[in-house]
Amino acid sequence: MVITQELGLRTRGHCDIQDITPQVAGAVRDAGLQAGIVTIFCPGSTGGLTTIEYENGALADLEQVLDEITPPDRDYRHHLRWGDDNGHSHVRAALISPSLTVPFVEGRLTLGTWQQIVFLDFDTRPRSRQLIVQMIGE
Repeated sequence: MVITQELGLRTRGHCDIQDITPQVAGAVRDAGLQAGIVTIFCPGSTGGLTTIEYENGALADLEQVLDEITPPDRDYRHHLRWGDDNGHSHVRAALISPSLTVPFVEGRLTLGTWQQIVFLDFDTRPRSRQLIVQMIGE
């Protein structure tokens, strides 16, 4: 069986990292499926999904590494083409990935003890996001 839901988020932009584990776990629980996979997908090119230990130190480390790899103040060709200021946002989203798949067993996500599902908004302004949460299972 395939069940699809949407998850709405309000973000601040500028590498806003939100823990969406409770919402994804709730979607799996509400679907009534016992075993399968859940895929979370971000339609858009300036957001990403990954897992991390959702604590201030790890979040700051991730943001620092992203700033080192894709500094916001660098000149990006995207800026020249579109007159935008979010070239780094597109590159970060491509590096992190727009989707994440997690298995579930007995209706529960199989995440590690310190592992949470996070959405990262890399754009340069606050956004309303609609993530797609699709479960395949039985």
